[in-house]
Amino acid sequence: MDESDDALHEILNKKISRREALSVGAKIGIAAGIGLVVGFAGGYLGGVASAPQKTVTKTVTAPKFLTKQIAIGVTDKVTDLDPSNAYDFYTWEVLNNVMEGLVKYKQGTLEIIPALAESWETEDAKNWTFHLRKDLKFADGTPLTAKDVVRSVNRIIKISGDPSWLVKSFVESVEAPDDYTVVFHLKSPVAYFLSLLITPPYFPVSPKYKPEEIDSDQTAGGDGPYMISEFVRDEVLSLKANPNYYGESPYTENVIVKFYRDASTMRLALENGEIDIAWRTLRPTDIEYFKKSGNFKVVEIPGSFIRYVCLSMKLDPTKNKLVRQALAAAVNRSEITELVFRGTVSHLYSMVPNGMWSHKDVFKKYGDANLEMAKSLLEEAGYSEANPVEIELWYTPTHYGDTEADLAQVLKSEWEATGVIKVDVKSAEWGTYVDYARKGRMMVYLLGWYPDYLDPDDYTTPFLHSEANAWTGTYYSNPEVDELLTEAQSVVDQSKRAKIYEQVQDILAEDVPYIPLIQGKLFMVTRPEVKGIIVGPDMLVHYNSIYKAPS
Repeated sequence: MDESDDALHEILNKKISRREALSVGAKIGIAAGIGLVVGFAGGYLGGVASAPQKTVTKTVTAPKFLTKQIAIGVTDKVTDLDPSNAYDFYTWEVLNNVMEGLVKYKQGTLEIIPALAESWETEDAKNWTFHLRKDLKFADGTPLTAKDVVRSVNRIIKISGDPSWLVKSFVESVEAPDDYTVVFHLKSPVAYFLSLLITPPYFPVSPKYKPEEIDSDQTAGGDGPYMISEFVRDEVLSLKANPNYYGESPYTENVIVKFYRDASTMRLALENGEIDIAWRTLRPTDIEYFKKSGNFKVVEIPGSFIRYVCLSMKLDPTKNKLVRQALAAAVNRSEITELVFRGTVSHLYSMVPNGMWSHKDVFKKYGDANLEMAKSLLEEAGYSEANPVEIELWYTPTHYGDTEADLAQVLKSEWEATGVIKVDVKSAEWGTYVDYARKGRMMVYLLGWYPDYLDPDDYTTPFLHSEANAWTGTYYSNPEVDELLTEAQSVVDQSKRAKIYEQVQDILAEDVPYIPLIQGKLFMVTRPEVKGIIVGPDMLVHYNSIYKAPS
């Protein structure tokens, strides 16, 4: 079948059932490029629905599969196939393809549309009622009812894994008055609750998941367009179209994800035809190569991905604020963007990304490569060239791509340029690295962040609120920040919320539990016959729209 990407978008728009938009303020989507849809906005921008919304259900005959199989290569890893503990970007991508929540984003946009729920209402943004579709089923054919939604949400709370704060911080209780109604009672009004529901901790999971403990390798999934047919950790993940999915069938029947040890191996696999798509993460030099080759398509995905340094508030010497501030002053973002990332990223001076409302360049007060300020701060802390401060800098070699070792070396060089800092660089593979972070075993370490939900809260609360940031391992706690973030969550007026987040960012730059470095783009390289790639502001790839056709 030979269709243009424009024609594909027309088909997709007809495929996705619509309803009158819930009044949640502005929803922004920007169409750009070769069949790629991208956008960037701050999530819920104000307004609360006060009445039930009518749903128009359209029955569409499922099309035949356009493609038998697509192979995708990644250098990433799956952590937990259990939403109770999965809290990394790539694993969330997998979960979004084998599960769904009550609502979801329309592909390529921030427009929130029905998913397992066909309609919903709230009068106060504190109590929310959702009405499920009839005859929902899990992938194995087991009926999916409101009680499964309640069971799954309470399971997240009970297990208390890394992402549980997305539920525990907001939900007071959840109930199922009948098989088709779910009612959430929140601790306080939450203006962006619909955006939270799009995250995996709210996805209903199969009853096959262990009820009270993390089930990391469970493949039963939920009710998404695909189901897992095989999973060999760090080797292969095989998906096939879910015959019990309530929505339209995917265009491709089988999706095979192959895990590679590094970017070089994945690049070779693409060139040799072993995979159709190279995704997360090729090196900047690979991107340059494929752009020049003319034999592949390079898809550029702008967005809200950020990179930053974590600093332990518990370990010496970084528990000293003066040391943390000195490290912030000595960072040279220009070196990082040019030497490591070849100009494919931009400077970042806050944890709230550029372009998002409330962003404030609070770390500019330290400058870049401000060695004199760094020396002065370290001298005040009692260090000198004769008595240098010694730190351990950790990185993980493959999770963020092959550039990570280079990034660590550049930071080492920048900090040691003060003459008062000595850096010992260490590394660990992703699984061990995450475990070290959870247990607070690393002093200074590199991490990255992809949005859970598109709102400034998602770039502040997970890092700075003492009840939500245990996963970071920084042990940061500031009662004033906790109070401000809690207040911001219940304020509907965006201008008032923005002022609160600006105040939080000011405190962030003073306390320095994190040093923001860069805001990145993502790049996907495909064979020319691959069509239908639609990536929205959440930067997750939904496999159901991808297919192959002659160019």
